[in-house]
Formats: sequence, structure tokens, C-alpha cells
Amino acid sequence: MQSCYFKIAGKVFSVRFDESEGNGLRLLPSFRRFQTAETADDIMFDILVGEETPRDNDSVKIKTFETGNGEIEVSARRNGGYQFQIRDIRGRDCALFLTDKDFTNNRCTLIGDDAMRSFGLNNALMMSFAFSGAKYGILLIHASSVIHNSLGYAFVAKSGTGKSTHTSLWMKHIDDVELLNDDNPVLRVVDDKVYIYGSPWSGKTPCYKDKQAQLGAITKISRAGENSIERLAPVEAFAALLLSCSTIKWDAEIYGRICDVITKVVERIPIYILHCLPDEEAARICHKEIAR
Repeated sequence: MQSCYFKIAGKVFSVRFDESEGNGLRLLPSFRRFQTAETADDIMFDILVGEETPRDNDSVKIKTFETGNGEIEVSARRNGGYQFQIRDIRGRDCALFLTDKDFTNNRCTLIGDDAMRSFGLNNALMMSFAFSGAKYGILLIHASSVIHNSLGYAFVAKSGTGKSTHTSLWMKHIDDVELLNDDNPVLRVVDDKVYIYGSPWSGKTPCYKDKQAQLGAITKISRAGENSIERLAPVEAFAALLLSCSTIKWDAEIYGRICDVITKVVERIPIYILHCLPDEEAARICHKEIAR
């Protein structure tokens, strides 16, 4: 058994691989900077990756949802946990993922070649992190994020709206800007402050930084014919952040925890909407308002 520990947003979790040739740390190249020798009494979650995870035939299907690069079929287990069948963009089964109620003790069987196995395991780890994390004040969000003058800024929007384009404009036209993560940064409420962290999940941009910064603002990107920015009211801010979070709406307990963390973020961090063109002026107007 190969046991590996990783630390993201200050929390440690473990991945244990059985002795089969098909499994191993090579399936997680983006996690290398997050690997740690540190263990903890309070492990965030554990995944056992093996070849013989039995399918739970008593589970009841909830739904199948598209992820943008594949689909996931989710079923409810009698023990309160879940069973996920993870498929890639070609519809191929890549992983069978079984969890307990809190996503803390999980098992995963990987299927196919290394690319398929890596895809399946990454999805299982993302779900474990997102759905076990709320009790630690953690949110996994869909955003492009930068660090500027020691503060972090996250840009949220629907896929294809221009999050990455906007952060690239910041890096091109504004001094002292560093890309933190281009797809799935992590927010965490610690004491009375909110921090943003890099993660091993960064979409098509290979940006896997084990860095953190205090969060300065969140901005929702909205395409428009001219550039303008305004701060959202709390209810609108909550809705904007909720749409950008990894959630599990059919699980009232976990969903409630996620909403509680979102409320804490909204109470502490200004959230804006930027109506914009993909141009330099948009980056400068946004920077002038949110980085004051």
C-alpha cells in the first residue's frame, strides 16, 4: 500500500494506492507541489484507490450531470453516502467512486489507460475536497484568480464568458500581477478573514501553485457593449458566489454548510459585477475600483 499525503488550503488529506500496476502517484502530476510529509490527527478525508471496489447495487440513481469535460452519474447509498460513475468526454467509464455521508472515508476504482485513470481520480478528489471542506470553512470555486500587491482577486462567470481573458488583461496591463489559478482556486474563512489558495485543479492552464493570499475582492464578469463596474448587494453577491461554487444541492446537510460559508465570505468581502469588453480599459476600470 502506497500512502500519500497532500495539503491544500491548510488541510491535509490522504490518498492510498493498492499495489496494482495501474495505480500510483504518477496519476496525479499536478499534485506534486501539494504533497506533504505532514500527517494530521484531523485528516480532511481519505481515499483508498484499488482495483476491487464493489459496486453498490442497492444504490438509487439521483441524476446524471454534465461537467463540461464528461459526465457523472450519481446514486444515493443506503448508508447515506453516494456512488459516482465518472465518465470522460467520450463517454468512457473512468472511475467508480463510493463515499460515506460526509465524504471523509471513500473508495475509488480506476478504469482504462493512465489518462482515463488520472481523469477519474482527479474528479473523485475534487468532489471529496469540495464536499468535505465546508465544515472547515472551505469553498472550491470556479474562477480565474490573481495575486496583486499581496492580495488575491477572484473573477467568476459562466464558462466561456471571459474570466481567463480578463485575468490575462490584468497581467498584461497592470504591474505586479501573478496568476494564482485559472479554474478552481480555493477560498477559506480563517478566524475573521478570507484567504484564497492555489490548487491542483486549473483547467486548461497548467498553473498549480501552492500559494495563498488574503482575499481582496470577487468580481463577476458580464459581457457588455461598454465597461462599467458596481458593487453587488448582499443577496446578489450571495447568488453570484453560489453559482460559482461546487455544490451538492440534493444533500441538505452539506449544501447548508456550503451556504453558511458563502454567507461568511459575503459578510467579509466586497463582490462586484464588471460589465465589460475584453479590452485594456476593462482591466483598468476593474483594478481602480476593486484594488483601492
